[in-house]
Amino acid sequence: MLKGLFGRESVQGGNFVGRLDPSSGAIRLKQSPTSRSRPYGIVVNSEGIPFFCEFGTNKLAVISPDTMDITEFELPKGTRPRRLAITADDMVYYTDFAQGRLGRLDPKTKKVEDWPSPGGGDSRPYGIAATAGGKVWYSESGLKPNTIVRFDPKTRTFETWPIPSCGGVVRHMVATRTGDLYIASSGKNKVGIVKLH
Repeated sequence: MLKGLFGRESVQGGNFVGRLDPSSGAIRLKQSPTSRSRPYGIVVNSEGIPFFCEFGTNKLAVISPDTMDITEFELPKGTRPRRLAITADDMVYYTDFAQGRLGRLDPKTKKVEDWPSPGGGDSRPYGIAATAGGKVWYSESGLKPNTIVRFDPKTRTFETWPIPSCGGVVRHMVATRTGDLYIASSGKNKVGIVKLH
């Protein structure tokens, strides 16, 4: 059971991941095993286990809510994971900001797969979310205009749409209960709604 809350962000510059207990206000910090790994972008799976990116290196990590022990997963050389999304089957998807790729980690088998993003190596994939139907959505922040990309894990195919306002870098994306997406267009002072039904 998850004890306390893990924030949506970490102590990136200090190389720590933290947990807040709302009832007492107590904060516990745990240093990442890899120096200068820049912990970034925490998400929690269906069992209450937090995963996070190590943006300064080619790793993802998981932290135990009880012991605060951290286990790292190595990704292909040159990968820089920026954000995570977890699908209903607890597969962990990440955007590879440095190489313009979408990746997937199976935490049980430790198998990693990745695919080139439609916008190419300089597309800088960033904000990502998974919808209830199993599709994975993310934005390519290196393209002008920014794009919304849909990946279908069953067919391993991509579709892409431009963001009308250009996007201005979509750092966060959230799937709603009704099946739509909310996107934060940081450089445009706007929130967008992607209607999926």
